[in-house]
Amino acid sequence: MARPAQARTRHWGLLLSFLLVVLAPAGAASWYLYSRAADQYASTLGFTVRSEELTSAADLLGGLGAGLGGSGSDDSAILYEFVRSQEIVRQIDAKLDLRRMWSRYHETDPLLSFDPSGSIEDLTNYWRRMLNISYDTGSGLMELRALAFSPEEAQAIAQAIYEEGSATINALSTQAREDATRYARADLDQALERLKQAREALTAFRIQNQIVDPSADIQGQMGLLNTLQAQLATALIDFDLLPENVRAGDPRTEQAQRRIEVIRERIAEERQKFGTNGDADGESYATTIAEFERLSVDREFAERAYTAALSAYDAALAEADRQNRYLARYIRPTLAEKSKYPQRELMIGIVALFGFLIWAIGSLIFYSLRDRR
Repeated sequence: MARPAQARTRHWGLLLSFLLVVLAPAGAASWYLYSRAADQYASTLGFTVRSEELTSAADLLGGLGAGLGGSGSDDSAILYEFVRSQEIVRQIDAKLDLRRMWSRYHETDPLLSFDPSGSIEDLTNYWRRMLNISYDTGSGLMELRALAFSPEEAQAIAQAIYEEGSATINALSTQAREDATRYARADLDQALERLKQAREALTAFRIQNQIVDPSADIQGQMGLLNTLQAQLATALIDFDLLPENVRAGDPRTEQAQRRIEVIRERIAEERQKFGTNGDADGESYATTIAEFERLSVDREFAERAYTAALSAYDAALAEADRQNRYLARYIRPTLAEKSKYPQRELMIGIVALFGFLIWAIGSLIFYSLRDRR
């Protein structure tokens, strides 16, 4: 029969290692958590970024209003990174004195409290330990839990996070509105300058040519030509009515011929104004009309561009008067009635579990090396 098992040196060593690696750390963690660690209180806050697309009257009339870019989910992603950044830590520290709040129990609880001599980077790291953020990228909902050593301080931290986040979203929205308004104002100024130049050019053309409306002037010239043509026809008829036996050497014949020549010369001169050679100054009515039409088209285009720019500017101003992005809370900062943190049982269990895993792996390695000898 086999002899009863007896404890040997390796067995006592294995038991001693279990006590040192597993039970001792778990016992030390239990002692520290229940005797030294200060109670921590949590405040929960839930919010999301809302974006409202409102239609203005200018949009309905002309469709010229420019919408502001950026969706609520993008703003939530920006806000998520901002809540974890050093900037918000600096702002809330200046407002609530986070160093004083979190270092109150540093002498008795140096492991779970903040060292007041730490830098802003250390404070940011501790901030991320004391702040748990849950962010749903699909819906844009964000829920966070802020920890402090008193319920009022935890609630104050959560409220400060909401205020700073709201200010950040408002700043982003304000910047977008200012950009839209600034660009619309620049377009309006450019359109107004173009309209002024077009009107000044048309006025200078009228002063130079002493013509208000070339079309009316041409109609007058055409009326003059028609009159001359009628007078020429009358003069030719009168000349034909003279008897042939009295035409030679008759003063009436010379006068009729002279009248016909003068009318024909006048008709030729008036027609020349409509040709390519122009009048005595070298300009024709065709050139004048072409220049007038070009200037008129430029003025009409400038007027339409100015009307469109003015409508866009009015739409931008109307959009700037509305806050179309804001931070909406669906959970107000809560006020805790009892402490749930630090989670002592969980932390002790984690220490014991890791200690057991280290002890088990070390024991397996030890016996594997021992069996190979």
